[in-house]
Amino acid sequence: MLDESLLDAPEALARADRRGLLRGAAEAGARVRTAARHAAEAGIGGLTPEGRPRAVLVAGPGTAASGVADLIGALAGAASPVVPIRPTGVAAAAGALRWTLPGWAGSVDLLLIATADGSEPGLALLAGQAYRRGCTVVAVAPVRSPLREAVDGVHGLVVPMAAAPHGEYDAETSAAGPGTLWALLTPLLALLDRMGMVDAPPEALAKVADRLDRTAERCGPVIATYSNPAKTLAAELADSLPLVWTEGDVAGPVGRRFAAVLAELAGRPALVKELPEALPSHGTLLAGAFAAAADPDAFFRDRVDEPEAMRARVVLLRDRPTGGLTAGPAARELALSHDTAISELEPEEGSELEALAELLAVTDFAAVYLSLAADNRA
Repeated sequence: MLDESLLDAPEALARADRRGLLRGAAEAGARVRTAARHAAEAGIGGLTPEGRPRAVLVAGPGTAASGVADLIGALAGAASPVVPIRPTGVAAAAGALRWTLPGWAGSVDLLLIATADGSEPGLALLAGQAYRRGCTVVAVAPVRSPLREAVDGVHGLVVPMAAAPHGEYDAETSAAGPGTLWALLTPLLALLDRMGMVDAPPEALAKVADRLDRTAERCGPVIATYSNPAKTLAAELADSLPLVWTEGDVAGPVGRRFAAVLAELAGRPALVKELPEALPSHGTLLAGAFAAAADPDAFFRDRVDEPEAMRARVVLLRDRPTGGLTAGPAARELALSHDTAISELEPEEGSELEALAELLAVTDFAAVYLSLAADNRA
């Protein structure tokens, strides 16, 4: 069981946060501002692309790079296909990973490389392969890294990754850490804005940073659980199996990232599905062993020494609906008809990027709180 008293004890949270995850979540807005400045200094604002690429290929290691590819794909829509290049290898180590361009990639395509490490030989080889095929290469990587030299060597563009304002937190978790995603994503949004693929001019990125700051204030460790959406969500998900249902273009990748970060940081499983497909896909789970009422004899059973069974809880992540069409009522009806609790997150008014930022911030903070609770129990 989650010790909910920990959530309302800021000093205890600070002691439990040995990996600096809360600081990483709080600094996301600052990372956006620094990353936008690095993009401008790299000359992205002065680029005059000759049309859009046929396809955008995205490569990089870990949760952050996967999230970058997913988010870019959602924001770009049908402007150009966004194709993630998944690594292969015998281990999830920098020296063991390899990336390969699809056979059709060529001079009309754009390769984006996003890495918080920059020491991966496989990414350097990928940049060389792209150069030989005629692909344009743009990378976001730490300022002093072998990858930077490799991309410079093939006449690509490298944007230095924005460092954390007060020093990096634990490198072991930085790939899934909240600030790392924005440090890698922001320069690429600025680039794709210049190409007409996404709407992310400097003023829009400034609003994203402001929204991240405001959300961090609402979700920070000193804010009590009853008025803190991230702590509330963490408490609601304690000892449950989250069924993350998403609705809207940006909510989908947010839900998938939430599940990935829950697994990597907190060691918690979660299932993700977009509405309305989630209703038939997860409906059997709600009626089966994970249902709240799955064991009708539970009230009469002595379970002093028996761990409590994990029950499903629906987490509904939604963009603000357009045109009044939403599967939200059907989702609530299905969950409640099976006595399954439901948590809902919906962003405040604003642009698509601002909605994305708010949903990411709240779910990242919630994952961090669950991670701290797990570390504290350990």
